[in-house]
Amino acid sequence: MAITLLSIAMVVAALVIRTAVAEMRHPGSGRAQWRFLTDRRALATGALTALLLGLLAWATAGPVAAAWAVLAGALVAYVAGTDERHGHDEHDD
Repeated sequence: MAITLLSIAMVVAALVIRTAVAEMRHPGSGRAQWRFLTDRRALATGALTALLLGLLAWATAGPVAAAWAVLAGALVAYVAGTDERHGHDEHDD
């Protein structure tokens, strides 16, 4: 379980570092990348994905796989929230 949580933490850290680098290059872009956290549709889509994958993962591989389902749900929410970002790109200065 510790290896799984460490792996997930590394993925999240890589995403945060990616955001930080983008923010240094284009101020304000970090906020745009994480805007999906305030998009109800994106969050609902991610939560539903995490729930369904989590139940399936828990039943087939146990609680360790369910942790990956939560990360997958977060990534789905991020992708689902990209629709709005295309209209407000950081290069529109």
